[in-house]
Amino acid sequence: MQFDLNKSITILSKTPQVLETLLSNIHQDWTHNSEGENTWSVFDVLGHLIHGEKTDWIVRSEIILSSKENKTFEPFDRFAMITDKPNKIAQDLLEEFAKLRAENLEKLKAFKLTESDLSKKGIHPELGIVTLKELLSCWVVHDLNHLSQISRVMAFQYKTEVGPWEKYLSILHKKA
Repeated sequence: MQFDLNKSITILSKTPQVLETLLSNIHQDWTHNSEGENTWSVFDVLGHLIHGEKTDWIVRSEIILSSKENKTFEPFDRFAMITDKPNKIAQDLLEEFAKLRAENLEKLKAFKLTESDLSKKGIHPELGIVTLKELLSCWVVHDLNHLSQISRVMAFQYKTEVGPWEKYLSILHKKA
């Protein structure tokens, strides 16, 4: 499928709803447990998504669309939510994420992007030259990746509880 901004906005706008439906008012065992050492909990993933809303997608889009000569992005701290654990509950994070996402989608729409804009380039500190279209495509896939991760981490909590059915449940055999 080719990139389409409206189709992308549809997915990006649904992510907070999906998370709210899945995670709202559930026991913290579902949100605070992980798959083991050096893996993320659902709470961590929510913190990561929030950090991205604050420092990644729109900020980098603005750099690409700016008239500045230097289009180099600041490095993104993929683990900021680990070192800056907020003193909040998962419900607070869901609400913060929904608010930030709504604001960012309004900013994205306000750009009134053209095909020409989507070809504009920025410089990722590790990946090198990237286009706005690639950045926005990544935003969508990033959401879908973390929705999958959240489901996997939650399923893992019952890995030993499913007994012999474990062999049929592929979600219990994937770590990423």
